[in-house]
Amino acid sequence: MAMELAFILINPHTIAKSRTGGVIGRLMSRTGLDLVAARMFGPRRALVEQYAQLVLKDRELAETERRQLSDYILEAYLPDFRNGRRRRVLMLVFEGEDAIQKLVKATGHVGMGQESAETVRDTYGDFVLDEHGKVRYFEPAILIGASHESVAAALRLWSSFSAEDGGMIEDAVDAPRETSIQKTLVLIKPDNFRFPSARPGNIIDLFSGSGLRIIAAKVHRMSVAEAETFYGPVQQILREKLKGAVAEKSARALAAELGFDIPRDIQNTLGEMLGPLYGDNQFFQIVQFMTGRTPSQCTAADKHSPGVERCLALIYAGPQAVERIRSILGPTDPSKAQPGSVRREFGRDIMVNAAHASDSAENAARELHIVKVEEDLVTPWVKKYYP
Repeated sequence: MAMELAFILINPHTIAKSRTGGVIGRLMSRTGLDLVAARMFGPRRALVEQYAQLVLKDRELAETERRQLSDYILEAYLPDFRNGRRRRVLMLVFEGEDAIQKLVKATGHVGMGQESAETVRDTYGDFVLDEHGKVRYFEPAILIGASHESVAAALRLWSSFSAEDGGMIEDAVDAPRETSIQKTLVLIKPDNFRFPSARPGNIIDLFSGSGLRIIAAKVHRMSVAEAETFYGPVQQILREKLKGAVAEKSARALAAELGFDIPRDIQNTLGEMLGPLYGDNQFFQIVQFMTGRTPSQCTAADKHSPGVERCLALIYAGPQAVERIRSILGPTDPSKAQPGSVRREFGRDIMVNAAHASDSAENAARELHIVKVEEDLVTPWVKKYYP
């Protein structure tokens, strides 16, 4: 069966209620599809009205369903009429065999089954009727394309507005408006994407406890050059920090081999000699983990090519964003993290520790410049499948 592209739009209400992680976890674990692109949109009137018309003309849907969804889009997606602030809509693009129908099955019907928890809409959507059988409240949680034609049309439309309406949505109607707003970067690391699972969504769920808003998203394949720059400040720290550990390990190994204890001054010399080498080795292992490439075997061109591993990059915004996210993330070593923190729940060791988060406002600015979360990677996928 041929590979195909499919998408979901996480609705403004779903995002505002911090249900994004639950939706992502449910879809990734139940469809087995690869998440290949993500982009935050703040759709303006032109995009909203054209998308509503597109849905209204979709003959794959029943007429009642088409009208419900089209009316919903015009109500829920348009900027706030009072102040013109846009609403956040998160697009996720998936690739895989029979991707469209797998998402259809996992998403569920618009107006049935909400009393169970079998599908995304069962759990996160609402379809409430009054005593006369008329719809009193309707929230479908996410929107999708249910056929090849509707997927192609929707992706082309959203892609055509991506530069204008997508990226970093700082003026959203529910975005924080305090004067002291921080932005911080979160990377959900490659170990969470080795196979399709709910882990990325579960991690986002934990971060939702910060009360911050996600204002940008991107599926990022870090190049070796980016990783070396991103983690560059860590390299010198490792070279110095690991001298003591290297001295003790070296002394134990020599003592076992030679049959006598190594004097303290010799141990210190071993640490000074071997510590920087060991620190560099650990640094290059971090680069390899994040990129899937061995730095020493990369050509100059390879170093600047996207890596083979992926992470999900998110920008969180709000008061004290750096501190709030770091408190939920936990320390570098998962064994020292508090129960309920991201790294305690999902980390394995100091490198494979589930997620990264900026540790200061200054580092957040530096890291955001490297990762470029606002970059549009949806459009290249659309052009690949629908040139």
